[in-house]
Amino acid sequence: MRIPRPLAVVTAAAVASLVACGGGVHGTPGGSGARDPYFPKAGNGGYDVGHYALDLAYDPGTHQLSGTATITARATQDLSAFNLDLKGLDVQKVTVEGRGARFNRAGQELTVRPPVELHDGRTFRVAVRYSGTPVTITDPDGSEEGWLRTADGALALGQPTGSMAWFPGNHHPSDKATYDLAVTVPQGLGAVSNGEPAGERTARGRTTYTWRTNEPMASYLATVAIGEWDVHRSATRDGLPVYTAVDPGQAQASRKLPDTIAEVLTWAQEQFGPYPFSSTGAIVDRPEDADYALETQNRPVFAGAPDTVLLVHELAHQWYGNSVSPKTWRDMWLNEGFATYAEWLWQEDHGGDTAQETFDALYAGHYYDGEDANDSVWAFPPADPPDAAHISASPVYQRGAMVLHKIRRTVGDDGFRTLMRGWASAHRHGNADTEDFTAYVERTAPDEDFSAIWEDWLYGEGRPDRP
Repeated sequence: MRIPRPLAVVTAAAVASLVACGGGVHGTPGGSGARDPYFPKAGNGGYDVGHYALDLAYDPGTHQLSGTATITARATQDLSAFNLDLKGLDVQKVTVEGRGARFNRAGQELTVRPPVELHDGRTFRVAVRYSGTPVTITDPDGSEEGWLRTADGALALGQPTGSMAWFPGNHHPSDKATYDLAVTVPQGLGAVSNGEPAGERTARGRTTYTWRTNEPMASYLATVAIGEWDVHRSATRDGLPVYTAVDPGQAQASRKLPDTIAEVLTWAQEQFGPYPFSSTGAIVDRPEDADYALETQNRPVFAGAPDTVLLVHELAHQWYGNSVSPKTWRDMWLNEGFATYAEWLWQEDHGGDTAQETFDALYAGHYYDGEDANDSVWAFPPADPPDAAHISASPVYQRGAMVLHKIRRTVGDDGFRTLMRGWASAHRHGNADTEDFTAYVERTAPDEDFSAIWEDWLYGEGRPDRP
């Protein structure tokens, strides 16, 4: 909840806002959404972000976040105004190219009107100074994201739209960017994020941690975890840095985590090709602080020490979902179906069920203990969830993996491994959708007929007649 302010301050702020916002938007404004089929207001039109520089400070005692977001972007049309996504938080000032800009708020939309129109192709810099109590967002499926308060700090999780709770931006997976993040917290606490640690300094009872992400990242994959951490640095046998941050209460259960990460990545690179980022690792918080894992880029977040299969899933996302990101949230199966099939491959290679046995159990309806869970696999086609509440439902994961298994049975094991590695390489650090994938498969194996797989398994309603 927001901390009440004195009436005089509120009144002054309201007057200042009216002055700052004044005037309607005319000319050629950018769109107020990226036209995502499930989250139409997510993202914005008219520009492409290249870099975020976030300078934040957070006090867990008062739950207050303050910051300045400096965004470097390129106009993709003439812009008399443009929008940023920001939910909650109070905006004090906006500048474009160092000059004060008018702005107004409407829901999650922060509309900025630069002092002069930005021409198509121009690179520009917008800075937003803001503060307040960041909110927790409840997704259409009932899960929580955004800014999550924890017992000793906070945890920011963004899938699919939660990042707008802690910084303004173009919050849609189709617009990826690099990041610099500086987070100031009370001395004694740590702040862990994506990318590489780039400095730490303490002064007057507060410590600032700096992180740098040089590979493009969708904003839903950005994270910051504030609290007490046991930090461990190591490297894989290939020299890839491994940085893990573990809540002290999970330290004993996570003691083998760095070695397991190295083992999984060695296996994964044989399956999926070269690892796409400059380091790896994990953030392990307490189960009561977050009730799910998330594939935050190069440093996935876990609620409690993960088992190996869950670790395989989130590390596989570094290829499928993080490096190759979806064009829209309809393409979620390209994330989750691939990561789920990675679990099947790991179990097959490490003495568990074969992928065929897992496929057969799902098809027969005895994979799960309950009838409803088994039936849910066939609720809708993996490539066409009915609405936003179902983009993380069972068909996206399990039936998405079944599509991949059908492809594997068609092209053979060697052909499938070539296909998986090639797909990750062809769209490395980019975006792709289902049509891109089906076209890629058909180009890779031009002598095979995949039409029944697409019609029955990828887009078909219900359980196909034949397994």
